[in-house]
Formats: sequence, C-alpha cells, structure tokens
Amino acid sequence: MRANYKVELSSGIFLLVGIAALLWLATEATDYKMQVGKDTYRVTARFSNVADLKNRAPVKIGGVTVGLVEQITLDPVEFDAVVEMKIDRRFSDIPNDSSASILTSGVLGDRYVGLDPGGSMEALAEGDQIFVTQSAVVLETLISKYLFNTDKAEKEGDKE
Repeated sequence: MRANYKVELSSGIFLLVGIAALLWLATEATDYKMQVGKDTYRVTARFSNVADLKNRAPVKIGGVTVGLVEQITLDPVEFDAVVEMKIDRRFSDIPNDSSASILTSGVLGDRYVGLDPGGSMEALAEGDQIFVTQSAVVLETLISKYLFNTDKAEKEGDKE
C-alpha cells in the first residue's frame, strides 16, 4: 500500500510540473516581450493594408527585434492604416530613408513590421515617418487574382 502511494504522489507531481511547463511555454511563445525600455522614440508608417498586424507586434531589422508596434489607426481622409512604432534608443542610427514592410513569421502567420535600412547618413528621429512601405501580402487576394486571371485566359482561349 505504501509503495502505491509513492507512485501516485510522484506521478501527480510529474503531471503538475508538466502542465506548468506547458503553460509557461504557451505564454512565452505567444508573447512579444522585448526589453524595450522607457528610452524609446516613435516613428510612423502608412500602409494600404496591414492584414492582421496587432499592437505589440515586433518591429525587426534582419530578424532582430528593435521595437514594437504601439498603435494602429485609420486615416479618415486617405483611408490608410497608420502604424505607430516604438523603437528602442539603442537602435538610434536607423537611416531615415529606410523602408517598412508587413511580413509574416512562423507557421501560424504572425505579422510583424520589417525595416530595411536605407543608405542615408541621417537617422530616424522622434516623430519621423517612413515613406517607403510595402503592405501585407494577403493570401486570399493572391488566390483570387490567380483564379481571376486563369478564368480570363480560358475565356480568351474559347473565343479563338
């Protein structure tokens, strides 16, 4: 009877540790925590489509997280999505002619902002806007364009 109690107790502890490890992994894998301190500067970029980009999504250069998306708003005049990013001051030498793209990472398709540094000697500063942008590539749009173009080509072939 005593040996059975020890097996059940150790199995229960093992199970609880396993569940705790899975919970920790789930929260760490989906959280975009980055050590963006209080010493940051804000820049904006305008996109025609941000797909499912979310607040707190990473801003990366060459795969290295340099900031976070702070806010996404809609310009009521031009109907562009205005993305406000918070960049860590450690990365204060990003050229002001850099370009920004909405990219996809991982199997789940999490979106992030990728910065491609330009060649200017002047760096981005507080309140600057990135003018060269590339919107998100939406898979549904690509599929519909492919289907539409295929359908059009078939109809033109039928006329001949």
